[in-house]
Amino acid sequence: MNKLDLIIALRDETQISKMEATRVVEIFFDSMRNALKNGDRVEIRGLCSFFVKTYKSYVGRNPKTGEKVPIEPKKLPFFKAGKELKERTNRTSSGRVR
Repeated sequence: MNKLDLIIALRDETQISKMEATRVVEIFFDSMRNALKNGDRVEIRGLCSFFVKTYKSYVGRNPKTGEKVPIEPKKLPFFKAGKELKERTNRTSSGRVR
């Protein structure tokens, strides 16, 4: 499922216009981006959580030359699946856990 599929599903489920559904999805993702940018954690109970890890600078190596290269500090977003999502992913069509 991509962003457009999500917009269409929202439109069909709620009977709102495609423009309104697009705006709702944009607000949702913008809010998530802003929260992560501010260092906040985004948690959707039963589904997942998103958070940002901060890495300090370190000295790495160029794999081709072996030369030492300084790596700048960075922040990277991470996704963690929730318990319910993990359980649903591991269920078979009969409802049993694999």
